[in-house]
Amino acid sequence: MTAATASRSSRRAMLGVLVFEFAGPLAIFYGLRAAGVNQWLALLCGSVLPAGRAVHGIVTERRVSGTTMFVLGAMALTVVMSFVTGSPRVLLIRDAWGSAALGLWALISLLGRRPFLYEGTRMFLDPGKQEIWASNWERFPEFRHALRAVTAVWGVAFLADTGVRVVMAMALPIDLVPLLDDVLLVVTLLVLVAFQRLYGRVCLRRHGLRIRGVEMSRIAEPEPS
Repeated sequence: MTAATASRSSRRAMLGVLVFEFAGPLAIFYGLRAAGVNQWLALLCGSVLPAGRAVHGIVTERRVSGTTMFVLGAMALTVVMSFVTGSPRVLLIRDAWGSAALGLWALISLLGRRPFLYEGTRMFLDPGKQEIWASNWERFPEFRHALRAVTAVWGVAFLADTGVRVVMAMALPIDLVPLLDDVLLVVTLLVLVAFQRLYGRVCLRRHGLRIRGVEMSRIAEPEPS
C-alpha cells in the first residue's frame, strides 16, 4: 500500500465515522422530530446508521472484534428494553455503550503486548511511518511507558464519559441529549489529545528523548568543555 493510498483510506474511514456515527444519526433524529415524529421512534431510526455500519463492517471484513460484538449486543439489548419500557430515555443510553466499550478496550489492552494507543495511532500512518512507529516501540522503553500511561488515562476517561452520558440520558430534556452526546465526545477527545501531547513530550524530554512527527531520537548531551 502506498502512502497516498493509505492516506485516502484513512480519510474515507474518518468520513465514514463522521457520517454514520455522528452527523447522520443527528440529522435523522432532528429531521424526524421537526416532522412531528415522536422521540422514541426518532431515536430508534437514528440508531439504524451506526448499527448498519457495524454489521456492514463484519460482512465485508469477515472478521468480528470483541469490541464490535459488545457494542452491537449492548445496542440490541437497549432496543429490546426500550420496546419493553416504551421509554425514549432507554434508547438515549445507546451512545454510552460505545464509550464503555472504548474505555474497557483501552484498559484491557494494557494486559497485552501493545496498548490501545499504539495500535490506534498505527492505523492512521502510512507504511513507512508504521515502520518508524514500530522501531520506536522496540528501541525506547520510555516510549512504551508513555504510551501505556496515556492509554490508561484514555480508558479511565471514557469510562467516566460513559457515566456522564447515562446521567444526561436520565436527567436532561430528551431532545437536547443527542446533540450534547456529540459535544461531550468532542470535548473528551480534545482534552485527551491535549493531555496526550503535553504528557508525552514532557515525559520523553525528561528521559532525554524528543519526537518529531513519528520519528524519535535521543537529545544529544552537550560535550564537556
